[in-house]
Amino acid sequence: MAYETLIVEREENIAIITLNRPPANPINFTLLNELEAVLNEFVKDKAIRALIITGAGDRSFSAGFDVKTGGTPEGPKAMDKGQVVFSQIEKYPKPVIAAINGFALGGGCELSMACHFRIIADSEKVFMGQPEINLGIIPGWGGTQRLPRLVGKTKALEMLLLATRVRAAEALSIGLVTKVSKPEDLMKDAKELAKALAKKAPVAMQIIIDAVTRGLETTTDEGIKIEVAGSQRVTKTKDAMEGMIAFIEKREPVFTGE
Repeated sequence: MAYETLIVEREENIAIITLNRPPANPINFTLLNELEAVLNEFVKDKAIRALIITGAGDRSFSAGFDVKTGGTPEGPKAMDKGQVVFSQIEKYPKPVIAAINGFALGGGCELSMACHFRIIADSEKVFMGQPEINLGIIPGWGGTQRLPRLVGKTKALEMLLLATRVRAAEALSIGLVTKVSKPEDLMKDAKELAKALAKKAPVAMQIIIDAVTRGLETTTDEGIKIEVAGSQRVTKTKDAMEGMIAFIEKREPVFTGE
């Protein structure tokens, strides 16, 4: 399928989705629709075990919401669709990695935070932030909720109320990103992480993502119930048996997602 705003590639069992609206890669309704379609495609594709999202060019991961569409009928539709798609990424049953190759601001930062992992290039032109307050508005795609869950309330309020930007080293120190890479190594590191994740048991991975995501929204007692239900489900899989046998035989397991 041809996409207007995305470049979609496959490398073995990894999918690479590139936001293709350079130089700033702003997010509009079309991009969100296409991103939703790609996610729906790969969720059914057993050959794909992990996904990477990045931005075209070397300047921007994404500048966020396309403000040029804000006063058009597309604007409100994009705001609603962004909530849906970013929630879909957060709850996606396969790991999603954001490879942050340039600035990730506003909705771009929110997109990266919806992903399960974030790897950022260590460069002066690469930074993350939520500058919406400078426009007299607030984040609209989950920034007020995901940011404090990642970095804590106080740091999140600083970033949200002062529009503070953070570069790679600080983003790592506050827990906003998983890893810092040299710019030339960013995609290599993202692919290495994706390949490592792709070797793990797909059903167990899906259940872990679900348990962690839903567990953060409830009490510990209710979270334990989610975990127990997941444990009961995963022990019945062929992959669980393969994992046990491989451990006994002192070899690397080969998981099939069954």
